[in-house]
Amino acid sequence: MAKGKGYRYPSDFKEQIYELYQAGQSVPKLSSEYGIPTGTLYKWISELKPFTTTEDGAKINRKELQALKKRIKELELENEILKKATAIFAKKR
Repeated sequence: MAKGKGYRYPSDFKEQIYELYQAGQSVPKLSSEYGIPTGTLYKWISELKPFTTTEDGAKINRKELQALKKRIKELELENEILKKATAIFAKKR
């Protein structure tokens, strides 16, 4: 695995590392075995660790939550654009 400043690890690799952590391997061991800084590993664990939502008991991780929030913002923007377009077309009638 290539390392260096600004290198991005593939998400499936991060998930495999998280699974190894869940299986009982320690962060220091994973760090030395894969050459990944412990701080980076703790960040991945934080992002991938599932938590229960309060409404329906579904489990989701922090990364998925961020993606959902981003998608909601995109859909809200699209909705505003459509509302404005509808108003413009309604005036032309």
